[in-house]
Amino acid sequence: MKIVVLAGGLSTERDVSFKSGDMVARALRRKGHQVLLLDVFMGYRDAECDISDIFDRAEEASVKVEDIPKTAPDIAAIRAGRKDQSKTFFGPNVIAICQAADIVFMALHGADGENGKVQAAFDLFGIQYTGNSYLPCAIAMDKGVAKTFFTAYGIPTPSGITLEKEERQDAAKKAKIHYPCVVKPACGGSSVGVTIVEDPGRLEEALDEAFYWEDEVVIEEYIKGREFSVGVMEDQVLPVIEIAPIRGFYDFKNKYAAGSAVETCPADLPQETSRLMQKYAADVCKALGLTTYSRQDFLLDESGRIFCLEANTLPGMTPTSLLPQEEAVLGMSYDDLCEEIIRISLKKYQK
Repeated sequence: MKIVVLAGGLSTERDVSFKSGDMVARALRRKGHQVLLLDVFMGYRDAECDISDIFDRAEEASVKVEDIPKTAPDIAAIRAGRKDQSKTFFGPNVIAICQAADIVFMALHGADGENGKVQAAFDLFGIQYTGNSYLPCAIAMDKGVAKTFFTAYGIPTPSGITLEKEERQDAAKKAKIHYPCVVKPACGGSSVGVTIVEDPGRLEEALDEAFYWEDEVVIEEYIKGREFSVGVMEDQVLPVIEIAPIRGFYDFKNKYAAGSAVETCPADLPQETSRLMQKYAADVCKALGLTTYSRQDFLLDESGRIFCLEANTLPGMTPTSLLPQEEAVLGMSYDDLCEEIIRISLKKYQK
């Protein structure tokens, strides 16, 4: 197959996306496919260049990837670095190259990757892609909206409110916030801009940090407990994995720096607790309309109560990512997982 692995973009998870994409591209090449790793924002060369033989030289034309930095990328600098300075999100030749592929493997993370916009555009351009359709992605990406769905379907989630930047002063005063609480961008990822606020004196600083990244934030109750994740592949719920950061909480550094967290799969939990968490993961898929693959994140408090934090519609595929670890427990290799994602994603085009 001719496959584009689409990565990069303009989100805080740009570098993480490249690492996922590079690993996926290498895996699919080992499976015998022609694979091009493409930056969705920077594109490929100039719009006028010849791309007719791009898949015959796909490896040479692919983005070259380095290790994930310890901090989030400078989005303004990335925008300034694009040669054509077009306001169009898709870089030169991206649409044409993706149309020439049999399928696009979505290795994008964060804004304009998991929020459904790229998926919606690809639907209009007739481009086949991996993962869920645009609407479930849009719902899942907005943590405030997703919480509404969780509550409606009886899925426990921390209580919270959503704030727009222009209403932050009045709304924050009226919200009757209890401390400690968590302040985070509504549509962010990789814990960028997330702050655990211990007392009212730190709230404004936390809001400043979250609003730096987005114009909408979520303030929710802080749940002290253990962190878990559960992947779902089509109709199969994967084993529960526990994530225990060595220091602090599961922030950007702890997610992607090797040795920063201890991950245990299957998690050391009572069987009833694991089954209930897996049930909630499946319930999230039904609530949000996720049909291909996803990963749900949970907290388990000291009294044994489970809380769903969010759904990830394009789970990471980096060396420390959770979904590949869960599948490995069931005996599926990383390379086979990449092909399996393509197989189940193509089903949405066979109806």
